[in-house]
Amino acid sequence: MIAFVSGPIASLAPDGAVVEVGGIGIAVQCAPNTLSALRVGQPARIATSLVVREDSLTLYGFADEDERQTFELLQTASGVGPRLAQAMLAVHSPDALRRAVASADEKALVAVPGIGKKGAQKLLIELKDRLGAPVGTAPASAAPAAPGWRDQLQTALIGLGYAPREADEAVTAVTPQAEAAEGAPQVGTLLRAALQSLNKAR
Repeated sequence: MIAFVSGPIASLAPDGAVVEVGGIGIAVQCAPNTLSALRVGQPARIATSLVVREDSLTLYGFADEDERQTFELLQTASGVGPRLAQAMLAVHSPDALRRAVASADEKALVAVPGIGKKGAQKLLIELKDRLGAPVGTAPASAAPAAPGWRDQLQTALIGLGYAPREADEAVTAVTPQAEAAEGAPQVGTLLRAALQSLNKAR
């Protein structure tokens, strides 16, 4: 297993980064919150999990080991693949997920794109004994709210090198699309739309 990759960031995209390792560009799929901390040309160490399929090898990247381990544990639940696990970590931190499961907070899981009420109920049962107890000091009832899609989107755009003013304009441009979405807006989809609007403006 490839536990992490370390090296300068060669390029950034809406759904991932390329890390230069020994003269080779390693593509890593990352959630917006992980991408927001990366800068092209700057060194980075990204915790990774390799997902092997018959027709593909995909490396998923995370801000730290806790995120990586949580990503792998989430996939032990039936119906949870790598994309859904990554979406859960894009909305909630590992400890927020542990608190949600420990307190049977169905609404916290429904806030993740792709998880409905029945799916949340099933996940709460399956993950109860797998994720472990929260490690933070905040009680379950006081779990911090996940950043809204606007904050996540703006942070991701700034992380991709856009100026705060450009990021604000792009967020405004995709707001109608976000408000028209059923349930919680998918930040990855909005990020792609925001980048298209920025490219047209240039």
